[in-house]
Amino acid sequence: MRLMALVEAGDVPGVLRALGELGAEQRAAQLPELDARYEELGFPGWLKLTAEQGVALASARLGCQETPDAAARHLHSGGRYVPPQDGWMADVVDLFPVGWRTELVARLDEQVRERSGSQRLHFVVDHIVRTTGCPMPQSDYFVDGWLRKHACGPSDGLLERLREDPLSAKLLPLALEGPSVSFSSHVLSALCTLAAEEMVDRAALVRRTFAIVAGQHPAAAIQYWQAVPLTAEEHARTAPQRVALAERLLVRLLQDGAPKTITPVMTFLRALALTPAEYVPFIRDHVAMLDLSSPVASYGQEVLRELDEAGLLEEDVLSEACERVLLRPEKKLVRAQLSWLDRVARREPARADRILAETALAFEHPDVSVQERALRLVARHLKKAGGPARAELRTAAASLGPALAVRAAELLGTQTPGTEQDTRAERLAEAEVLPFLSGPGPVPGPAGSAAEVAQELAVVLTDDDVVAFERALDGLVRHARLDREALCRALEPVMRRGPGVHHDCGQSDLYDVAAAVRGDEPRKLYGRPHRRISHGEAVSPPGKLLMARLMEAIDVIEAGAQPFLLALPTHVTGAVDAGVLVERLAELERRGVEPAPVDLEQALLRVTPTADEQVRCAAGDLRSDAGRRLARRLREGGLPHQDSTPEKWPTADPGDAPPGRWEPASPGLDQDIQLLPVAAAVLGTFERDRTLEGGYSPHDIYAAPYWVAQLPHHRDEVAARARNSVNGRMLARLTEAGGPAGYALHWQIARKIDHDRDSAVDALLALAAQGQFDGRLLGGQLQALICAGSSSPKRVVDGLRTAAATGAYATVWSVVEAALPALLRGTPVRDAGALLAVGVECASRCAAKGVVPEVEAVAARTGSSQTVKHARLLRDVLR
Repeated sequence: MRLMALVEAGDVPGVLRALGELGAEQRAAQLPELDARYEELGFPGWLKLTAEQGVALASARLGCQETPDAAARHLHSGGRYVPPQDGWMADVVDLFPVGWRTELVARLDEQVRERSGSQRLHFVVDHIVRTTGCPMPQSDYFVDGWLRKHACGPSDGLLERLREDPLSAKLLPLALEGPSVSFSSHVLSALCTLAAEEMVDRAALVRRTFAIVAGQHPAAAIQYWQAVPLTAEEHARTAPQRVALAERLLVRLLQDGAPKTITPVMTFLRALALTPAEYVPFIRDHVAMLDLSSPVASYGQEVLRELDEAGLLEEDVLSEACERVLLRPEKKLVRAQLSWLDRVARREPARADRILAETALAFEHPDVSVQERALRLVARHLKKAGGPARAELRTAAASLGPALAVRAAELLGTQTPGTEQDTRAERLAEAEVLPFLSGPGPVPGPAGSAAEVAQELAVVLTDDDVVAFERALDGLVRHARLDREALCRALEPVMRRGPGVHHDCGQSDLYDVAAAVRGDEPRKLYGRPHRRISHGEAVSPPGKLLMARLMEAIDVIEAGAQPFLLALPTHVTGAVDAGVLVERLAELERRGVEPAPVDLEQALLRVTPTADEQVRCAAGDLRSDAGRRLARRLREGGLPHQDSTPEKWPTADPGDAPPGRWEPASPGLDQDIQLLPVAAAVLGTFERDRTLEGGYSPHDIYAAPYWVAQLPHHRDEVAARARNSVNGRMLARLTEAGGPAGYALHWQIARKIDHDRDSAVDALLALAAQGQFDGRLLGGQLQALICAGSSSPKRVVDGLRTAAATGAYATVWSVVEAALPALLRGTPVRDAGALLAVGVECASRCAAKGVVPEVEAVAARTGSSQTVKHARLLRDVLR
């Protein structure tokens, strides 16, 4: 049978027999046909071959090479497609004489020295060396292949495989010196054992280990470093190399970063085990670390402390370290710094004056537990201090919180008897600092030109600015009637950018009103025209009201009947001044224009109740149906407010609320008030309990700022309707709007303080400045959320501490006082100590008095945990 026929049949044994029977010239004659078949197949054809056919073709092509040099070139190039197995190469070369095979090894060695090796040449060379006894090539490629073959087996048998291989004695030294031979940490560990058995030169192994780790990422380098532990003599001898590695790592560490990137760097630095003397050149680097992220600062502090204990740190450097660390918010860092100062004072009593002065820096720390720790350290070493140091401490003690002021006075003599009450009264007078609120700002008058309308529209397409939207909508109605052609020209550049895609109707859909003014074709979604106003039906009740206004505006523009819109706000909250709305309706009556119904409805929802009799009389003089509705609304004082307190909420004592989310009650008016259905839905009186159209629930909808502007005097109802979709920006809008701040608005703050601290704190302070804040209510909501696991105690404490830091001590104390009982009963919640610390600070600053039984109970316990210590402090402050 012809060789090609055997290949096509996938008869590998037959191919090998045929090659053995053919002479050199006969095999060479078969090669062109085999090569042609190989090229004809290409990669797709090769994939269609069976495994036997692939091995048969590869074996036949190698066996038909005429000389060792040709075979070496063939193996080196390898072809683009070769079988994944290795055994076929050995079977083929075994057909040739020993001399031919020995020459093949020499030619392959030349090939890889000229060009890097390809495929699996080391396998066939290793086979020939072991079967013929010829020398193993000493090029890195073949040494690396030999080492990889051993490393590929089970790691627990690697050592024995290397011991038993007769080539190890010659190749292992070559492997250590070969720059391109790769090592795994398992191989290095095995070589470390072989070095002890004198099979490997230990010095060469250490040199190679340094070379490997120098080129590795720290996360990988640590594995290699640990594989060859240095002896004491090697550790000392390799000082230059270790210091060079440390210098590179310190540069990387000073760049800071996420824990997953800096942790391997610090781990490797510790593993290098530099001596204090070796760290001395890098002192300034470690001082700079004290300003970086907490893990890096902790590492820098650790090294500097070791240098100090070794007597290699100057006093000025310790002072600088204290200045950088003692006011940092991370209490673990601060405690470590105070412990360091304590050890120095014990070790060197002569430095007590300076150490205590540095300790006093912590008196300014915002956390009372840190202040207390620093004061205890001062008390411990005060007897070693001189007069000038005591005077400095008395000055620094003025920064202590009131809870510790009396203790400091007793310790340092900073007060004379009888002055404590005066100092407390003075602090109370200065304690409560709340933001100044100027009230909602006015809205500029209507857009005076087509260009101004275009500018406002450009803002609306990129931002949720309510004022820009309202002025642009009114401007489109006004200027389309005055000069539609000029308005179309002004809008042209703005219309090049369409609005984004969103589930609900949004303010950016004003684009469609502008398109209607210009007579543009409907915008497209996914290449298809779709209805104006939004890419689908509006989903939420506020979205439906907004869509109705936009669609009505298009009709008004086309009819040209109404010269302006009634609902244009006069305040940034969306409110419309009652007097202004009376004037607008009077103007429409003079013109004989009946207002568009949705525009009128939105205006009536926005009108600000007034007690001004002149305005009420002017409204009563109106003769249109719209005028009579406005007059009635003003007489009634606006729409009634709706309570959002959930059923079974313990209103009398919110602190007793059981754990849970306690979501606000759904708003809904019980009275029969004349409203269009689209407006009634916004108030929660129309299909309020049903799932929204399109399968969305109220929680799925993005609560946009315009929701608040639709009901600017009913922020609590909006907060209840929006539920979980309120973001930080909308929360700010809610606090700026009018109306009572009830359960729902406080609940929004309670939720936000856990994951959007800044916006929650701003809202809390704004409500307090308005006189609308209920600390007992918020405290009850917070403790219920914390006990239910819906809020993190630490993040809540951080938020309250941030609010207190602005000077709102009485406000924050009202929250803490309400939340503490439930959080301390039984086993106190995690981070209760931190909450007690905030309570100590706030109660001290606002001179609060009283008894909290749960605080008294915790304070009476034995032990010295932060919770118990702070409970005792708070108990003493409140007495």
